[in-house]
Amino acid sequence: MAVERVVTHGTFSLDGGTWEVDNNVWIVGDTEQVLIVDAAHDAAAIADAVAGRRVLAIVLTHGHNDHIDAALDLRRLVDAPVWLHPDDTMLWEDVHDGHVPDGDLAAGQRFAVGGHELVIRHTPGHSPGAVVLHDAGAGVLFSGDTLFRGGPGATGRSFSDFPTIIRSIREQLLSLPPDTVVHTGHGDDTTIGAESPDLDAWIARGH
Repeated sequence: MAVERVVTHGTFSLDGGTWEVDNNVWIVGDTEQVLIVDAAHDAAAIADAVAGRRVLAIVLTHGHNDHIDAALDLRRLVDAPVWLHPDDTMLWEDVHDGHVPDGDLAAGQRFAVGGHELVIRHTPGHSPGAVVLHDAGAGVLFSGDTLFRGGPGATGRSFSDFPTIIRSIREQLLSLPPDTVVHTGHGDDTTIGAESPDLDAWIARGH
């Protein structure tokens, strides 16, 4: 299975503030078919990286605008359904009012692509509908904004909660094999083994 990263640039806006951000968009699959993780900022750049392959799905890790703002344009360009967990519907509607995703993500849902199987794990905390995609066969996790190199995703804004994201990470992620590679929504990769020893330190600092 090939994993390709497209880095796109734009803004994240919530609670009246706006920040410039670089996002990781992940393209997962083989030479014939792929799945896209997140639809950030630049639909044309993402579609160009797909390079004519069949897109089975566009899976959104959560509903913050910087992860979904290109979703409708990307859906049109690659002719693929957009999936989002329904607990983030209010965030989706802030960006795409009058439109709806094509499918509702749920814990345990499976996407088969390129001979591999990606399983949805619901990991609320950064947002209520945050999810990750786990490929046990390849030892890979697409973590969205739930887990980064150095700690959990931010929980200081609306619809987020620090104890909830800690519970999600402890129960859903840190039980994975230590050598699991974590492809994040922003920044560099990490591994479960690199992050798990720091859980108590994250709890102590509160973010």
